[in-house]
Amino acid sequence: MAWDEWERLKTDAAQRSAGSPRMQLNHVAPMEGSTTYGDLKVTNADLAAIGKDARDLYDQLWKRARVAQATSESAAGDLTEQGFALGAGLKHVHQRWEDQLKSLLDACAQIANHMHVTQKIHSGDDGYIARSMSSIDTLDAGFDDRVGPPGTKNPVYETPKPKKKQ
Repeated sequence: MAWDEWERLKTDAAQRSAGSPRMQLNHVAPMEGSTTYGDLKVTNADLAAIGKDARDLYDQLWKRARVAQATSESAAGDLTEQGFALGAGLKHVHQRWEDQLKSLLDACAQIANHMHVTQKIHSGDDGYIARSMSSIDTLDAGFDDRVGPPGTKNPVYETPKPKKKQ
């Protein structure tokens, strides 16, 4: 796009917005078949699957990529001893491979560990929310007219009477 065309488009847009009222949306309509507006929902199974995949990738890299690394290091040493300039180049490639492999292994380990920790944290949060919601239900029942007739004590707040032994 030419600079003149860009300037013309900016001027046209400014003129359109200055002269007329316009509407601005603050959200996007839900997708077809969805009733939510983009809430993020992740289950423990999803987190576990991501963590497992990261761990599997780590294991495969550890087993297979390190073999190639050892082979290239050995070859670089042999070529250098025999006086080939290619040995130094291969050693440089080996060093870059080693650095990148370490970075990738670290990233996989961090993802796997993070998913494991996130699972534990959110399962604790879910339990806390469930406990909080159940106490809110009890409070709501105390203010609900349908619990008992007006003027009588609400049975939700009565202390349980000891049972008589027969």
